[in-house]
Amino acid sequence: MKSITIKGSERESVGKVATKALRNAGAVPCVLYGGKQAVHFSADEKAFKTLVYTPNAHTVVIELGNGKTFDAILQDIQVHPVSDKILHIDFFQIFDDKEITMEVPVKIIGNSKGVMAGGDLRLNNRKLKVRALPKNLPDFVEADITPLDMGNKLYVTKVPAENFKIMHPDNTVICQVKISRAAMKAAQEAAKAAKAPAGKKKK
Repeated sequence: MKSITIKGSERESVGKVATKALRNAGAVPCVLYGGKQAVHFSADEKAFKTLVYTPNAHTVVIELGNGKTFDAILQDIQVHPVSDKILHIDFFQIFDDKEITMEVPVKIIGNSKGVMAGGDLRLNNRKLKVRALPKNLPDFVEADITPLDMGNKLYVTKVPAENFKIMHPDNTVICQVKISRAAMKAAQEAAKAAKAPAGKKKK
């Protein structure tokens, strides 16, 4: 999985006044959990754009100066309901020898027979939770829709999961091909035509 580096600085004060001053200065207050103790730090809001405003999944390298570096994943984010300004971010520290769970996007590949016949592809899950060692985390889960005919569903059990585990029940549907209105109408008209009595022969 691709990694993004966030350069920040540790926070000496974590009170409301200090937090407000950080936000006014264009910085985002953050907390890193998962280690021996929580680490409070801040970084420029621009540093998070490639991490937050993207459908892709990334791990994070947090550099706080003085040789302090942490590997982490994004755990939670608070955004202003009106301005979409990032208010706070929680990270979770990861370690090479410990498995972690995170969401990764689904990547659709192939050409479905059902779609080519006029069906509509519906994506039920755009992201899936996977569990693996950090080095084995995939950038995405690849879902091949080639075998799907009209009315078929693709379940999580049908996608390759090498060196990682998909954390969903076996009956979880990733996507399905539904019969479109146009295709349904054409089928109904074809059925009516097949049932219609043959015309009388002229003498």
